[in-house]
Amino acid sequence: MTTDETAAGDAGRIPVPAGPPVLAPVIPSKAAGRLNRVRIGQWFGLGGFLLALLLVASLAQAGTAIYQQNRARQMLTGRVDPVALMQVQLSSSMGGQDTAIRQYATSGSPAHLATYRQMAAEEARISATMRRMLARVPGSQRAVTDIERLDAAAGAWRAGYADPLAMAKRPAGGDQLFDAIRTQNVTLQRDLMALHTAFGGRLQDRVGNVFWSLLAVAVMIVLASLALALLIRRAVLRPLSELTSNVRAVAQGDFAHPLDIRGAAEFVELAAIVDGMRHRIMEEWRFTSEARRMLDEQTTELRRSNAELEQFAYVASHDLQEPLRKVASFCQMLERKYGDELDDRGRQYINFAVDGAKRMQALINDLLNFSRVGRHDRREESLAMRTVMDRALYSLSQLREETGAEVTWDELPELPGDKTQLTQLLQNVLGNAIKFHGDAAPRVHIGVRRDGAMWEFSCTDNGIGIDAKYRDRIFLIFQRLHPQDVYTGTGIGLAMCKKIVEHHGGRIWLDTESDAARESDTDQDGERPGTTIRWTLPTGETNDA
Repeated sequence: MTTDETAAGDAGRIPVPAGPPVLAPVIPSKAAGRLNRVRIGQWFGLGGFLLALLLVASLAQAGTAIYQQNRARQMLTGRVDPVALMQVQLSSSMGGQDTAIRQYATSGSPAHLATYRQMAAEEARISATMRRMLARVPGSQRAVTDIERLDAAAGAWRAGYADPLAMAKRPAGGDQLFDAIRTQNVTLQRDLMALHTAFGGRLQDRVGNVFWSLLAVAVMIVLASLALALLIRRAVLRPLSELTSNVRAVAQGDFAHPLDIRGAAEFVELAAIVDGMRHRIMEEWRFTSEARRMLDEQTTELRRSNAELEQFAYVASHDLQEPLRKVASFCQMLERKYGDELDDRGRQYINFAVDGAKRMQALINDLLNFSRVGRHDRREESLAMRTVMDRALYSLSQLREETGAEVTWDELPELPGDKTQLTQLLQNVLGNAIKFHGDAAPRVHIGVRRDGAMWEFSCTDNGIGIDAKYRDRIFLIFQRLHPQDVYTGTGIGLAMCKKIVEHHGGRIWLDTESDAARESDTDQDGERPGTTIRWTLPTGETNDA
C-alpha cells in the first residue's frame, strides 16, 4: 500500500468518541475452600456417570417397549386397518360390476360396459394391493387365502355370466355365481375383523408395557433430579448469585465495579469474559453511534441523487424522442415525395428506418413508465377494478379487433391502489395473453378469488404457453423468449407488472401447475394449453382482533 493510500484510508475512518474509563477485570489470585479447587465438570462427571448407569438400564427397557408398541401399531394402522378399508372398496367394486353389466344388458349403452370394465380393473388392483400389504403380517394367511378365493369366485362370475352378457348373450346362473362372491366376501370380512382384534389386543399389551417402563424412567429421573439439585446448589447457584449481584451493579451504571467472585474456576473465568464483553459492547456502541450518523448523511445524499436521476431520466427520454420523431417524419416525407423514384429496396430501407424509430420511441416510453412506478403514487382508498378493466380493454380495442380476441372476467372487487398503475398492469397482462396466441382466436379469462387479506387474480389464455423453466426469466426487464420479427414488444411489460404488484404489496408468478394440468387435458382438436399468470393485491381491510 502506498503512502497516499494509507493517508486516504486514515482519513476515511470513523472517529470513535471517548467513553467511560476502561478497567481491567479483577480476578482473585487464590481460591477459598476446597470447592474452589474442583471444576464443575469433575463434580458433574462423577455424578453423571453413576446416574447414567441407572438411566441407561431404564431407558433400554422403555425403548424396547416403545419399539414393540410402534411395531404393533404399524401393523395395525399401517396394514390391517387399510386392508379392512380396501375390503369395503373391493365389495363396492364387485357390486358396481354387477350393476353396470346388468344396465348394459338392458340399455346396450357403451358407457355401462366401460364402467363394468373399469371396475373390474379396479377390483384386480385392490385385490393385489391387499395381498401385498398382508404379505408381512403375521397370522394373515387365512385372510390372504380368502382374498384368493374371492378373486376366483369373481373370475368365475365374470367368465360364466358377465363376459357372455357383455357379448350380447343371455347366460343363466348369474345370481348363484354372485351369491358365491357375497359368501366369500363375508368370510373375508370376518377373518379381517378377527385379525384386527388380535392385533388390537397385542397393541394394548404393548401400551401397558410402555406405561410401566416410562413410569420406572420417571422415578429414576426424579431421584436423579434431587441429587443433581443438591449438587447444583453448592457448585453452581451460590457462585452464580454472587456473579449476578456484581453484573447488576455494572448494569445500573457502576462501570468501575469489579466482577470479583468466589467459586469454581469456570465462574472466575466467566466473570473475566463478561467484563471483557462489557468493554467490547461499549466500544461497539460508540462505533455504531458514529456509523448511524454517517448513514443518515449518506441517506440524505442518496435521496438527492435519486431525485436528480429521476429528473435526468425524464429530460433524457423527452430529448431522445424528439430526434426519433424527426427521423420517422422525414423518412415518411421522403417516401411520399420521392416514392415513385425509389426502387423496392429503397422503400424497404425507409420502412426499416421508420420501424426502428417507432420501436425506439416505444422502448423509451416503456422505460420512462417503468422508472415512474413507485415514485408517482396517486393511490385511492377504494378503487373499482371494473373501471380499471374498462380502461385497459379500451386501450386494447384495436388489438382485440385484429385478433378476434374474447375476454371474460369474474366479478371484480374494490381495493386500494393507483388507478394508472393498475390499468397498466391489466393492460400488459391482457396484451400479452392476446398477442401470444396460436392458430385459434385468443380467449382470455380474468379470475378473482379472496385469499385472507389478499385478492388473488389470474389471467388464463389459450395461447402458445410458456415453458416452466422460464418462470423467473419472464419477469426480468428486457428478457424476451421470442424474436422481434415473430412477436413484437420491448420486453418490459411483465417486468413492469412485477414492479407494480410488488409496489402495491403483492406478488406475481407464473402458475406452472395449472398450465401442466391444462396441457394434460388438451382437447382432441389440438388446442394449445395456454398460460396462467397469477398475482395478489391487498384487500385493504384490517382485522381488529
